[in-house]
Order: sequence, then C-alpha cells, then structure tokens
Amino acid sequence: MTQQALLIAGLSLLGAAPLLAHHSFAAEYDVKQFITVKGALTAVDWVNPHAWLHVNVKDESGKVVNWAVEFGAPNALLRKGLRKTDFPPGTEVVIEGYRAKDGTDTLNGRSVKLPDGRNLFTGGSGPDEQPQP
Repeated sequence: MTQQALLIAGLSLLGAAPLLAHHSFAAEYDVKQFITVKGALTAVDWVNPHAWLHVNVKDESGKVVNWAVEFGAPNALLRKGLRKTDFPPGTEVVIEGYRAKDGTDTLNGRSVKLPDGRNLFTGGSGPDEQPQP
C-alpha cells in the first residue's frame, strides 16, 4: 500500500471516531421507565451534541434532587421553536422522559411543559411513543 493510500485510510478512521463515541438511547436509557418530573430549572447547557437542562425536583420524601435532562442537539431544538432563552433559571417545568438505566437522576427528555402552557417536543433520542402500561 502506498503512503498516500495509508494516509487516506488513516484520515478516514479519524473522521469516524466521533460517530463511535456517540451513545445510543438503548445503551443508556430504559424504555420501560417513562416518568414525569416537575421542578425549577437550575441550569441550561446549550451545547453539542445534546443540550441539557438541570432541574431541582422534590422526591417522595421531600428531599430536593437535581435531575439532568438530555435534550436533542441545539440546532434541532431551534428548528422546533425552542430557544435557550425559553429556560431561565427558576422556571417551573414539567418534563416527561426515559430514566437512565444506571438509576442516576438522569432523563432522556421527550417533552417539556413551560409555565405559559407550551408543551414542546425536546428532540430526545427515545422512541416516538411512550410505553403503554
């Protein structure tokens, strides 16, 4: 193989590395654990490859737990009409999504309901339909 062919092959593998690093929904989230959380936003990370919301949620015992909610890519969210400015800290939101398999306080968000009544699809990577009981 020539040096040029080796260089092209090597560069092709480097270009594929980001694809290998990206996780699948099924690897991290449980399709059977579709839940709803309600609480106050504490932070928004509007970054690629996924935006994240952080929400203070009271658990059954009244303890406040900070949940991390994975959304779709910021560009996809913009196309759906969501803006980072829609999520100021302190805003009360209701988020539906799929819980992390590892039991952490992490969701793959499916929808978010804002105080003004808008119920928006979050561009998450979960299935299109929520599981039926």
